[in-house]
Amino acid sequence: MYLILVVVVYIVLAKIFIDWKRWQEYYPTILYYIVCNLLYNFLFYNHTLWAYHAVTFDWLNHTLIELTFTFFIVPVVLMIFLQYYPKGKKQIVYLAAWVAYFSFLEYLFVKKGLFLFDNGWHLGWSTLFNVITFILIRIHYKKPLLALTISIPTIAVLLMFFHPALHDLK
Repeated sequence: MYLILVVVVYIVLAKIFIDWKRWQEYYPTILYYIVCNLLYNFLFYNHTLWAYHAVTFDWLNHTLIELTFTFFIVPVVLMIFLQYYPKGKKQIVYLAAWVAYFSFLEYLFVKKGLFLFDNGWHLGWSTLFNVITFILIRIHYKKPLLALTISIPTIAVLLMFFHPALHDLK
C-alpha cells in the first residue's frame, strides 16, 4: 500500500513542479541513473547492500519495488532536481537539502522495516552515496563523459569494499 501512496505523491509532485516541455533535456541523465541503478542491482543481486522490504504483500519484493522506484519515482526526482538547480553558492545548500531529504526518507524506511541494510552497509554509507549520486547526476547533466569517467572508478571502489567475491580473489 505504501508503494502506491509514494507513486501517487510523486505523480502529484511531477504535475506541480516539472516543466514537461523540457523533459528531453533531462532524458539522458535519467537514463544514466537508470543504467547505474540496474547495474548495481545486477552486480549485487546475491549480495545486496540495501534492499526494499515489503510488509504488505508477499509478491511485492525488492525487484518490483526497485523497478517502480527506478522507472517512476527517480525520473520525477531527477527532473525536479535538475530543473531547479541554482547557480553560485546556493548549489551547496541545494545539494545538501536533496541529500538530507533522501537520507531522511531512507532513515524513516529503515525504522519502519521497509528498507534493509546488509553486508556492512549503513545509513552513513548511504548518506555518502547520496552525496556522490547527486553530484554525479549534476555532472552528467552538464558533462556526460566526465560523469561516466568518474562513475567507473566509483563502481570499482564499491565492488572492492562491499562485494565478497572480490575479497576472495588472491
